Amino acid sequence: MAENTFTVEEGVTVTDEVMATIAGLAASDVEGIAYIGNGLTRDNITKAGASKLSKGIHIIREEDGSITVRLAIVLKYGYEVPKVCHAIQDKVTTNVESMTGIKVKEVDVRIASIEVTDTGARA
Repeated sequence: MAENTFTVEEGVTVTDEVMATIAGLAASDVEGIAYIGNGLTRDNITKAGASKLSKGIHIIREEDGSITVRLAIVLKYGYEVPKVCHAIQDKVTTNVESMTGIKVKEVDVRIASIEVTDTGARA
């Protein structure tokens, strides 16, 4: 992830890593998400460095000053793909815009895999 800064207001800037963290935390709050990218969860996303964040979350600066957020997620088995994706798009857009004031042009969600948990032996 290239180190870009975004001006939130005069005298206040945030890096693309901070934007990715905000987006990742928002997405990880959505029910049905196992994790983002290469194992990012709500518990470890704030400790992840730029290289780990960049494996699952990309922030793209658009010409009009807005951003596009691209997320690769692992979905828990049994959840409706469209429903989870729409929830992620809404949550990420709302959180990024309310926390930074920067317009989110779009949120692209890619389902990288499905997590199937073994519930043990069945009768």
